[in-house]
This record gives sequence, C-alpha cells and structure tokens, in this order.
Amino acid sequence: MKFDSLSQCKKYIAADAYRYTGTYSRMARLMLRLKVIGFRYTRVMRICSYLRSRKLLFPIYLIYRLKLNRLSYKSGIQIPDTTQIGKGFYIGHFGCIVISAQTIIGNNVNISQGITIGRTNRGEKQGVPTIGNDVYIGPGAKIIGKINIGDNITIGANAVVTSDVPDNACVAGIPAKIISYAGSEGYVNRKVK
Repeated sequence: MKFDSLSQCKKYIAADAYRYTGTYSRMARLMLRLKVIGFRYTRVMRICSYLRSRKLLFPIYLIYRLKLNRLSYKSGIQIPDTTQIGKGFYIGHFGCIVISAQTIIGNNVNISQGITIGRTNRGEKQGVPTIGNDVYIGPGAKIIGKINIGDNITIGANAVVTSDVPDNACVAGIPAKIISYAGSEGYVNRKVK
C-alpha cells in the first residue's frame, strides 16, 4: 500500500485496531501492540509502506524493515510491505501466513493461520489473486493464481481456491466449490468504512 501522508497511514492503523477491539482509543491500540502479534505485524508493515517511498526517511525505513523481518520470523507471517491491503485488516491467529507481494486485498478482510495467497507462474491463470471487501479466509485456505474473489465471501477451512468466486458466496473443498450464498455475515465483524 502506498500512503500519501502519515495521517492516512495512521487512519489505516486505527481502522485495523478497531477490527480487533471495537474502539478507536489510543489505549486499546497500545494494549494491542503489547498483546496481539498479528496487529503488531500489520502496524509495522503499514509504517514500512509509508516510509518506503520517503527518501529523507530511508534510515528510519531500514529500522522498521528490520523490525518487520524480526516479527516475520517470530510470528510466521510473511506479508511484504508492498502488498496493497485496505482498511480493517484482521489477522485472527498467527503462524504460516504467506501472501504474495502483488496481491490486492480489500477492506475488512479476516485471515486465519496457515493460509497462502500466491501466484501461479504458468497457465491461463498466471498471476496473483485480487480479494474484495468483507472477506473471511478460513484456516489453511489456499488462494492461487490470477483470480478474483468478490465481496462478502467466506472461504472455508483448508479450501483450495483456483477460480473466480462471485459476491456473497461461501466456498469450501479441494478444489473449492460454492456451497451457499450466505456471504461472510457473522465472520467479519466491526467493519470499517
């Protein structure tokens, strides 16, 4: 994500915190930084995204980049600071989370442990996924190739998604198939606008 200003970066971090706590208070953000490694990773990743394009702040970027690398080893989360992620990003549990740098992720997306969102290097679906708004991605899910995941989607545990998913669908299985059109209601809470 490329931020135009520091205040925009702070708004995204506050929106991420809101998804965890339901409040925009600074005290809640401080507690999250101390207790929730998923939020800590997202916060440092967003700060790196802001600092990366500021030439005068390059030394500070290097410090935050080292923090991000340390958190990556500590948590098992690998999300590059170049990944485009909307407001309200929520990491439910940490461990074995791998997301490609070119992936585009919308607002209010929940991800769980053991997920991979990656590229395909050959075939008709060569490229990376685009994920819409209000999406829940269950534990162990794999989303592979140049596909579009619509808005208000639930991807079930251990699903392997290799084709487009229309809005409001729930998918599960290997390969993933639509099992209902109940959407992500109840899985994605405290949405930000």
